[in-house]
Amino acid sequence: MKKKKQIQLTKNDLIINRRLSKLFSLINKYEELSKKGTWLYKLLLGVLLIATAIIIYALFTTNVIASVISNINNQKNVSIVEIALAFFLPLLNIIATGLFYFETNYCTSKIDTNNKIIDLSNTVYELGYNLYLNGKLTKENKELFEKQFPADFISEAVDQTRGWFYSLLAESTILFNQAPYKNVIVLGHVQDENGQKMSKSKGNAVDPFDALEKYGADAIRWYFYINSAPWLPNRFHGKAVQEGQRKFMGTLWNTYAFFVLYANIDNFDPTKYTLDYDNLPVMDKWLLSKLNSVVKTVDDCLANYKIPESARALQEFVDEMSNWYVRRSRERFWAKGMEQDKINAYMTLYTALVTISKAAAPMIPFMTEEIYQNLVRSVDKEAIESIHLCDFPKVEEAWINKELEDDMEELLKIVVLGRAARNTANIKNRQPIGTMYIKADKEMGQFYTDIIADELNVKEVKFANDVESFISYSFKPQLRTVGPKYGKLLNGIRTALAEINGTEAMNELRSTGLLTLDINGNKVELSEEDLLIETAQTEGYVTEADGDISVVLDTNLTPELIEEGFVREIVSKVQTMRKEAGFEVMDKIHIYAKDNDKILELMKNHKEEIMSEVLAEDMTLGTTDGYVKEWNINKEPVVLGVAKM
Repeated sequence: MKKKKQIQLTKNDLIINRRLSKLFSLINKYEELSKKGTWLYKLLLGVLLIATAIIIYALFTTNVIASVISNINNQKNVSIVEIALAFFLPLLNIIATGLFYFETNYCTSKIDTNNKIIDLSNTVYELGYNLYLNGKLTKENKELFEKQFPADFISEAVDQTRGWFYSLLAESTILFNQAPYKNVIVLGHVQDENGQKMSKSKGNAVDPFDALEKYGADAIRWYFYINSAPWLPNRFHGKAVQEGQRKFMGTLWNTYAFFVLYANIDNFDPTKYTLDYDNLPVMDKWLLSKLNSVVKTVDDCLANYKIPESARALQEFVDEMSNWYVRRSRERFWAKGMEQDKINAYMTLYTALVTISKAAAPMIPFMTEEIYQNLVRSVDKEAIESIHLCDFPKVEEAWINKELEDDMEELLKIVVLGRAARNTANIKNRQPIGTMYIKADKEMGQFYTDIIADELNVKEVKFANDVESFISYSFKPQLRTVGPKYGKLLNGIRTALAEINGTEAMNELRSTGLLTLDINGNKVELSEEDLLIETAQTEGYVTEADGDISVVLDTNLTPELIEEGFVREIVSKVQTMRKEAGFEVMDKIHIYAKDNDKILELMKNHKEEIMSEVLAEDMTLGTTDGYVKEWNINKEPVVLGVAKM
């Protein structure tokens, strides 16, 4: 790649630049010191200030003269205006600085003390220096400058509004009659966890190198991206950084580790397969649709400088990829052999991991580079050297299916409500339930109901237009509003509400907005605010609702359902013991159990099912060996053992 030519500065240029910076520091320092001293002290400081400015101006003009002479000798065009401005604008700076100092310390008239004159003088001095450097631009560099000017954006903290943003704007306007940048990103200050300004004297300052060592650069970068809008102050503290690290980076890394684990077991090489979209199952198409939707969202947000929105979109996708797609697809990766469905799962997850890493690379550069090197470069030596040299992911518009995404979102809401209903009924997730009723705007197909049934461990899922039959309503008058309206009829209203059919009354109230009663020949109309409404669930049923979606769980457990719940608990305990014993994922085991006849009988009756779930080759009842542990399964004490075959 051809290296672009840059503007070259001489050693003298750099020396001048440093001396100019020192001058500006002296201006501010002297101005502060002069406020504290006597009039003689102020006068001496003022003289010293002006003398320093004159000395530096002399050094500056020497270089300007040398540059002009050099350009003339080399037969280069030198603008008279540029020479004049280069000479006299810095001189104007000295005059402005002196006037400001004199007015501030010796005049009785009130002036703006917010350093606006100093800011202006700094700008004027910098402008003269920039004009001097502009004379050193070659034709090629001038073309490069014109190609890159103005900048797409500029970013600095809020305290640089006058000192940097305005200064550049003033210089550019004078030189080129246009703004030097198209967008400005203003950054808020970093505060401590209590919202206080960090200060060494307060003891609340954070050493950036200590923070980098403790949390890592990616975690700190991610915290600032997702925490709040850039222009707002950020409260920096370890817990907040670690929370962001856990929610996004930890989840992404765990998903990546899951893929690597099973890819290594199966010796899966993604370069040997292609992603056949048309033949993918619904779950794979959903993930690819979400993937491309989020890439499109992130691309649009970054183009419009919406940083937190970009980060949140990435975090939401990674969460759904891990906690929904991977969890729903685990058994596909566990399948024996390399059947097509397993290949589809591998290629879909591989595509999602590589693509989302490229989209997140500007925000978490180190983690995404690690993922890219292992997933891509390790199997394809011809791949681009680094993720940071890759193009931003291209959106596959044909893979975006909004209807599919909406259906899956509704399914997720139903699952959440179902889990809430389980919690209300105090029934463990591993205990099967007979029937679940759902009321929603749209009835879902078999594919979705199977997922709901599997997620919530229910035997049957039914969509119903009316789930109100599982809820009873009772009404009482709201005395605060009904009393003033129908004072003499209050007792009659109370009696009528106690005797009314609650379900019918609720339907009337929802459809018309009013509940109409006949009290001794008087028409009484009650709105929802006139009523105290109490709900009670039919015994054996639990209801949860959110907007237009309602779910009802039949919590009546048959002996068969209870027995199946025991089996699932046993499987769970054995899986836990496998991990605690340090067994590998694919290790075959021997199961042992003793000291509870009821549990042993269940294990005997469901032997093949249990062994299949935990990768067991054999089961021995009545004794234990290997790694042994006592358990209490649904209030039934038992001793289990596992040994590697």
